[in-house]
Amino acid sequence: RARRVRKTHNQFQNENCWEGSCFVKHDPSPNITRLPVQQIKFEICNSLYCVQRMMTRILAILLGAVLAFSTIRVLPSWAEPLYSPSNPTRTELRSEASSLANQAEDGNQAEEASGRLLAQAPAVTNSPNSFVAAAVNRVGPAVVRIDTERTITRNPDPFFNDPFFRRFFGNDGFSQQGPYEERLRGQGSGFIISSSGTILTNAHVVDDADRVTVTLKDGRRFDGEVQGADEVTDLAVVKINAGSNLPTASLGNSDVIQVGDWAIAVGNPLGLDNTVTLGIVSTLNRPSSLVGIPDKRVEFIQTDAAINPGNSGGPLLNAEGEVIGINTAIRANASGIGFAIPINKAKEITDRLARGERVVHPYLGVNIATLTPDLAKQNNDDPNATVLLPEVNGVLVVNVLPNAPAAQAGIRRGDVITQIDGRAITTADQLQALVDNTQLGQSLRVTVRRGDRTQQISVRTAELQQQNTPR
Repeated sequence: RARRVRKTHNQFQNENCWEGSCFVKHDPSPNITRLPVQQIKFEICNSLYCVQRMMTRILAILLGAVLAFSTIRVLPSWAEPLYSPSNPTRTELRSEASSLANQAEDGNQAEEASGRLLAQAPAVTNSPNSFVAAAVNRVGPAVVRIDTERTITRNPDPFFNDPFFRRFFGNDGFSQQGPYEERLRGQGSGFIISSSGTILTNAHVVDDADRVTVTLKDGRRFDGEVQGADEVTDLAVVKINAGSNLPTASLGNSDVIQVGDWAIAVGNPLGLDNTVTLGIVSTLNRPSSLVGIPDKRVEFIQTDAAINPGNSGGPLLNAEGEVIGINTAIRANASGIGFAIPINKAKEITDRLARGERVVHPYLGVNIATLTPDLAKQNNDDPNATVLLPEVNGVLVVNVLPNAPAAQAGIRRGDVITQIDGRAITTADQLQALVDNTQLGQSLRVTVRRGDRTQQISVRTAELQQQNTPR
């Protein structure tokens, strides 16, 4: 019996085994199912593919949920609501501050509590207008357009009087034998500084004008009278008779502005009235010699607010709508670079111009340039240099005007000014500012280096005529 059982088991083991391409399923039942190996492998691979696709979809869903959650967290930083339970309005905070003030026993504690709560309130304005609109509304009515006319005399072109030319074209239209007059028109801006009709503008706007016409923002036109002009600072005062209730511009303080402050230019560029442009203060105290206007004595405010022809004489405003400068010049070879005269400079001479007085500017009568040891060495290394310069910091005399105070005192071309009245001079702008602050006829003790020698020369300042351009 034992032998029969073992034999039956052996027979079962031999029959229920891997046989070629068949797998025999061990099943005690007499019906044994055989599955092909290829089918089993296909089903296994198909199951793995389904699992992979399912895992991919699950990861995609999780990733989408994370991104959506992150977007929801970022959106409030773009635009916080004006009101939410966690973000109370200023009215609610004031109410809470008032209640705390009533409950506080000490007045100082109440004030501190009120200030602390108001400091937490968001800066929300009830007006939809920007600070630019508020500034322009404050000063805009005081900004005027200035139209000028002047008559000049021209000589005819000799080409038109040539007999050969007249033979072919005849004498019609070319009958002018002598000088003839031509009327030129110009346009600029200005702003009213007194309710009686005093207007501040640029001198070059009304220079040599035979007629000045002022147009207010409301369209009224008046004849203007130039009461005074100073070409050196490029400032002028015009007066109109339009009553005593004219709008005026508020004058600010140009000494307190900083680089990066807002700058709003208002004027009438290219005949387009009431034009406003916005920018910032790019730099301060830009010398006129670097701007390309050597005949002026002004340290300009540089701005990137658009200033175009016709803006000259218009106001440059700060964010509060106060005039901080008078738009004056632009760089023709650049964009976004404009210059304005500081309003504090205008305050110094406006009253004198309004009274018709001449503004006196002292001068020495020299053209100068800043000298450094490196620049002097480059000159001295040049075999074609006409003069050897001392390798020091100072101001080089480039030219001396005939009959000027410097020429009469003995200053010569090539001298290097190192001191004035014992004060070290290292830049041309520093020397210019020092001379501007002196009195007419004041004697200055000038220390110069001439070659390898140092000399003391006494120079007495004289009045600068408007057509001169030296220091």
